[in-house]
Amino acid sequence: MELFTTWHTWPRTEPELRRLLPAGTCDAVAKAVEFAIRYHGDQRRPTGAPYLEHLLETLEVLVRGAGVTDPGVLCAAVLHDVVEDTPCTVDDVRLAFGDRVADIVRWVTKPEPADGADRKAAKESYLESLRHAPDEAVLVKLADRASNVQTLRNLGQARQREYYAQTVRYIIPLAEPRDWWAGWYSIWRAEHQDLA
Repeated sequence: MELFTTWHTWPRTEPELRRLLPAGTCDAVAKAVEFAIRYHGDQRRPTGAPYLEHLLETLEVLVRGAGVTDPGVLCAAVLHDVVEDTPCTVDDVRLAFGDRVADIVRWVTKPEPADGADRKAAKESYLESLRHAPDEAVLVKLADRASNVQTLRNLGQARQREYYAQTVRYIIPLAEPRDWWAGWYSIWRAEHQDLA
């Protein structure tokens, strides 16, 4: 399984991105990275890794793996957690990046469960809703989940099994009609079959 774990800092990412993509696209992504850093700050992932690592991994999956070059999709990938995990709003994203990027970010933002609602059920309802998402949002979600599951073994056994089951049930069906994604997730699934 190909891993996408080399673009962990912007100084490491930017030269490679500029080698692969047009200057205008890179400038737009640089603006998104700056925006994400401003909101995520020193925030860390549950693994303890800086949040930016995950955002840049998501970008790396799209560019190096799937060959995505659309600047709106790439900006949304960098910004995909800014509404869910910081005080930033969709309107803040809209003001800075326009309607299209804001709408993609809105689609990939898991809504807060209603008071008293079961968090797991709310998350699964959200994941189920992604089958109605526009293609651009699906691409960002596939890359987001690929970033997360490529290092699934770093989590506790119960969390690994839960995340594996969610990925197989909700994410892999989104990947199947998309050639590169179908292949990557098929290899991933085979290598994690023990979690079924």
